[in-house]
Amino acid sequence: MSSSTLAKASSELNPRTKHYEFLGPPGAFAITFGVPFMTYALYFGCSEHTGGCPPAIDTAVVLDSLSNLSWWKGLWDTQATLVYLAWYAFTVVAWYVLPGDWVEGTTLRTGGKKKYKINAFSTFLMTAGVTAGTLYRYGPQPLTFIYDKWVGLVTASILMAIVQGLGCYLSSFRDGALLALGGNSGNPIYDFYIGRELNPSIGSFDLKTFNELRPGLILWVLIDVGMACEQAVRRGGSITDSMWLVLAFQGWYVVDALYNEPAILTTMDITTDGFGFMLAVGDLAWVPFVYSLQARYLVFNPLELGPVNTALVVAVNLLGYYIFRASNGEKNDFRNGRNPKNLQYMPTERGTKLLTSGWWGRSRHPNYMGDLLMAFAWSLPTGFSTPITYFYVVYFAVLLIHRERRDDEACEKKYGKDWQKYKQIVPYRIIPYVY
Repeated sequence: MSSSTLAKASSELNPRTKHYEFLGPPGAFAITFGVPFMTYALYFGCSEHTGGCPPAIDTAVVLDSLSNLSWWKGLWDTQATLVYLAWYAFTVVAWYVLPGDWVEGTTLRTGGKKKYKINAFSTFLMTAGVTAGTLYRYGPQPLTFIYDKWVGLVTASILMAIVQGLGCYLSSFRDGALLALGGNSGNPIYDFYIGRELNPSIGSFDLKTFNELRPGLILWVLIDVGMACEQAVRRGGSITDSMWLVLAFQGWYVVDALYNEPAILTTMDITTDGFGFMLAVGDLAWVPFVYSLQARYLVFNPLELGPVNTALVVAVNLLGYYIFRASNGEKNDFRNGRNPKNLQYMPTERGTKLLTSGWWGRSRHPNYMGDLLMAFAWSLPTGFSTPITYFYVVYFAVLLIHRERRDDEACEKKYGKDWQKYKQIVPYRIIPYVY
């Protein structure tokens, strides 16, 4: 086959991206710096070491710190970096040695299907076992390392995301790489951020699905446990009911995601998005170090809720979880050819079907509504003394609305006039009668 024929085949399989997201290269550039900035800002803006949550802001002090090289050097911690690298290596080894089923993903543009090893839950169980053994043998003191070395661990995770994002971008130019339809714009800033290659892999080791659940998500729980240990050391061995709630809610959410690992294979992150800095920094830095803000706050602001308030917060979380799990269950059953609830649906000209009853008849993304309720419940244990611990709720709402808009646009292209008809039947996007 001639080089011109190969080039034509490659361009047909990997067409040039003509539509930008996130306001194009300027937006990608801003977010590439903005996400690390916000990760640090949420620490320095809510920390006992800086004076509170939020601390009193002295512009002169802030500018002096930022202009001082020693302050920037303070973001680096060799010990924390080595620990983070050891943690990442541990999860890679666990992926390799622990048994797991190999499950096929969705059909790729090449016509083939990629197989993924399913053992994230086993990795979590092994991590939990090692953690429990450490606590039993040495008490809570060793895990207070996480609280003490917070900034250094954040820096290490961001550097790992930069290395992976850059490495995947450069490797995507090899012959035969399957690119993401949204990541082949030709602009290096945008493609580095959004992800140029769809499924960067080393042999059977798929980097995108691995990062999606293992090193960051399990670390999130480990960080929460570390924050509980720090609080326990300060309180003489006990932790508050509010800390227990954060541990239970966030821990259960992570365990549920890991146990249902195959479900991520049909998500937009896996089927559509490339793997670049956006997903790398989100998986490795943003999720573990931003989502654990409530637990870190409760270390230096311990709060006892009492039985009544505890029960109310639990009720909010359970309602959100029920909506999230029930709606996803309906969707997954229907996608797999099962309809145990005899739900109504609308046939499309493509030959597929769209659910129009059950949870999916109430809104087009009822699972997002459950997600938002759970996010609110995770912040409630921190009380109402500061709005910063509710940052996650606001951020998550913006994220889910953006995802819903992306999905709506994709479905508009996919289903055409059928999608317009479907939106008349199911008019609400996320929250029935509200949005």
